[in-house]
Formats: sequence, C-alpha cells, structure tokens
Amino acid sequence: MISPARAIAFDILTRVESGSYASDLLFAQSLSTRDAALASEIIYGTLRRQAQLDYFIRLHAPMRLDSAVRIALRIGIYQLRHLDRVPPHAAVTESVELVKRARKRSAAGLVNAVLRKIDRKQVAWPDRATELSQPQWLIDQWDREFGAETTARIARTFLEKPEIYLRNPPPGHSLQLEATEIPGGFRVLGGDISNVRLQDIGSQSIVPLLSLEPGQTFLDLSAAPGNKTNQALESGVRAIACDIHFHRLRQMSGCPRVVLDATQPLPFNRAFDRILVDAPCSGTGTLSRNPEIRWRVLMTDVLELHEKQTLLLHQALLVLGKNGRLVYSTCSLERQENEDVVARVMAETDGKYKVLETRRRTPGTDAGDGFFAAVITSS
Repeated sequence: MISPARAIAFDILTRVESGSYASDLLFAQSLSTRDAALASEIIYGTLRRQAQLDYFIRLHAPMRLDSAVRIALRIGIYQLRHLDRVPPHAAVTESVELVKRARKRSAAGLVNAVLRKIDRKQVAWPDRATELSQPQWLIDQWDREFGAETTARIARTFLEKPEIYLRNPPPGHSLQLEATEIPGGFRVLGGDISNVRLQDIGSQSIVPLLSLEPGQTFLDLSAAPGNKTNQALESGVRAIACDIHFHRLRQMSGCPRVVLDATQPLPFNRAFDRILVDAPCSGTGTLSRNPEIRWRVLMTDVLELHEKQTLLLHQALLVLGKNGRLVYSTCSLERQENEDVVARVMAETDGKYKVLETRRRTPGTDAGDGFFAAVITSS
C-alpha cells in the first residue's frame, strides 16, 4: 500500500519535471488535512533541497536513472533526512512501492539499497551550489550583487518554509490557525477567517508606496491574481485592473477589468493618478514559496524579461497623470529586472519623471519574500 500523500507527491513531482507548477497541482487535489500536510511537505521540501538530494543519489547510484526512479529516491531521501515524524521503514518501503507503481519494478532493489544507506549525519558538500541547493549561475549572480555572506543567508532562507502573514484580521479577534501550503499561499484550517487575507508581507509592502487616497483613479497593470488590487481597493480608489491572461483576470472582482498586453500602447484616453506596474518577473525572490523556479529560470530568461519589463514601464508612464505616482515592482532579486529597468527607462524619458525612492526586501535579512520597488513621480 502507498499512502495517498506519497502517491500524490510522486505524481505532482513527476508533472513538475515536465513544466507544471506544484502549487497549481496541489490545489486541485482532494485530500484529508493530514494527507495534504504530508504531501505538501514532501513536494516543497524535495524541490527546495533537490540539489542536495541529487548529491546523495549520485553518491550511491552513479549511473543514469529513469526520471521515475530519481523522483522516488528524492522523496525517500528527503523523508529520511528531514522528516522526524516519518518512520524510516515507511519512507523506504513506500518509495520502493512508488517505483513499482511507475512500472519500474526492475529498479525496486536499487531504490531499497540506496535508501538504506541514508542517515542524518552531517555532510561535506562538494560545493556551495549543492549545499545551498541553488543553480551555480544564480549563486554567482547573487555573490556579485550581494556578497557571499548575504547570498548564503538568502539561499538558506529559501531552504525553509515561508512564514504565514495575515492582513486585516477581524478587529479584536484572536485567531488560532493551522495552515498547510497551497498555491498562492496556504490552506487555512480552523478559526473565523472571513475578513482575513493571507498575503506575503513583502507583497503587502508595495501598495502603501502609492500613497492612495479615496477617489483617486488607479490603474493596476498585470493585476492577477488580485491581491494588490484588493489591497488598493480598500483605500477607496476608483480602480481598473488589467492582465494579459483572461482566465486569471476573470477570477477577480470588485472593479472593471481589461484584458490587454501592457507592453503595447494602452487603450485609455485618460490619465491616472496612481499606477501599479507589478511586472512579470523571474520570481527569484519567492524561491521558498515557488521552489521549482530555481531549476527552470536561466540568465537568458532574466535578460528577456528585462526587455519586456522596460516596455511595460514605458507604456505605463505614458498614462500617468500630472503630479501622479507610479510604483514599479517585482518579486525578483535580479538587478537586471529592477534597478537596470528603471535606470534605462528614466534615461529614455528626458527627465519628465523622477525616481522618488527605491526599496528592496532581501530574504534572510527582511521578513517575507524578496521584492524590489521604485516610486516614480510625474511633474
């Protein structure tokens, strides 16, 4: 027998290998509270520590392995080294059964033999990239930008679960919450949470930079899934939310919504008092919450995003009203997507706009996800 949690974890990690996102797949599952918690722990923990787990696999099975065998070994090794409440025999036995279930019965003996060699002794990792479970190019990039000490803090933070943050809890009400990771945040179990928003504290820090006031016109480009739009609406602004993806935008409510590609000229014949450009980005500030990103994003992706982000910011500034304020933000740690975008656009706009301030949130130093924001004003 294979527990539902481990079966789901194996299936989701298999699909993640093909390009899917763990959070989307986990959200679609119907699991008990206990199974959801274990599945989520195995999935996210395995993705966060994938480089470490693969080191053990190479050490004990230095041969070419089928993807299903490798995933079963990762799941087993993660449980054996990091989950105190999982009996070792369960981690080993069910990993073997997962291989058989995947029709790789000939590898069952190998999986059993490898997992029985795994213990919790400290390891002399072969390099920093393995120890920190990040791709080497990203470690090199952060070393240049932040220095080795800060890079280590960032990467070690990304090995752990993200904290849970509540926004606007019911006045005078004390909440006792049990939470499990799900897409976009957490599954909350228990407690009256009708007025609660689960939103990362880094994400929460962006909208206040707009200095919103009731009655102002507000344009949110790249608005889906709507957390920041909803936060802005609480200020009494007259908002329009835009996004390129209809299926994501249709899930939002509370204001007019427009499907558009914001890198192209915007279809508005009016200017806005406040604009938020929460730009599509590599997401490298969210690698604890979205761990599979680290194994997918490349430097070429960062450079392509820079071009798109530059176009986005250009188009947004064209509809910023007199004495207006625009916030450009990303959840990326990469300078190419942040300071470099703002500097390039400012150099191309002949002094018509002013960068009032820039802010960074750095995981391991600041609470929550990594974010960058630039506050730009018009005269």
